[in-house]
Amino acid sequence: MKIKESFLQYLTAEKRYSRHTVISYNNDLNQFFRWLDNERPGADACSVTHADVRGWMVSLLEGGAASGTVHRKISALRALFRYMRRHEMISADPAAGLKLPKKSKKLPVFVAEDALGKLLDEFHFGDNFSGLRDRTVVEILYLTGMRRSELINLQDTDVDLSGGQVRVTGKRGKQRIIPLSAGFVRSLRAYVAAREEIGLTGGWFFVTDRGNKMYDKGVYNLVTRYLAMVTTIEKKSPHVLRHTFATHMLNRGADLNSIKELLGHASLSATQVYTHNTFEQLKKIYKQAHPRA
Repeated sequence: MKIKESFLQYLTAEKRYSRHTVISYNNDLNQFFRWLDNERPGADACSVTHADVRGWMVSLLEGGAASGTVHRKISALRALFRYMRRHEMISADPAAGLKLPKKSKKLPVFVAEDALGKLLDEFHFGDNFSGLRDRTVVEILYLTGMRRSELINLQDTDVDLSGGQVRVTGKRGKQRIIPLSAGFVRSLRAYVAAREEIGLTGGWFFVTDRGNKMYDKGVYNLVTRYLAMVTTIEKKSPHVLRHTFATHMLNRGADLNSIKELLGHASLSATQVYTHNTFEQLKKIYKQAHPRA
């Protein structure tokens, strides 16, 4: 479909969306148009009606899709229709006025401080390159709150060991600077030395045992494997370490605006979800400590 392909190219080249976001949009749009072709064979993007969009949403809900998933998929459609209107392919947005299901609020999952402390302070990752690399990956995700894609795309020039900071390129190419502790800088120097000792160079800061750029599944499996050693929480992904970073910072007194800047959030509303975790922690402490709670 030429319209969809030009839209995805627009997201990549002009909006500078990440590869993962573009893939997600592509999957959601493909799902819609497969459904549409089954319901109205021969229908194309220019002939989509409000009833079509609503019908797909209903089919998603009846199929057991979570409200958050439905919101994401409809958002992809709406983005396509905005693009088509801007280029005068359609005169009205078929998704306009669509009432979406209420989103269920889920608190971000995070790892307890003592569990991560046990992993980073007591577990021996190994003194070889793989061990140092694995520990550094887990530690930098927790100490900086960066996203998995941001970690994978780090280059040697982004990590300033002398200045004790790292430059992170986030969504839509927006960059931010995150400070590094003196202790962690020493860990990074040890990792770099081990990497160079076996001749693994090429520009990417984190590389596989073969010297290739780290990849999504590899980082996911690495983090999941180590977190499973210290926590029983259901989700053990790299993003959980991002949630953990923000929650622990907030619990220790960091202000919300500072956490927003460190995470690279576009608005404060995206960061405020972590205040719920803090409030739940306060309630727990209150119930445990107050004699009449």
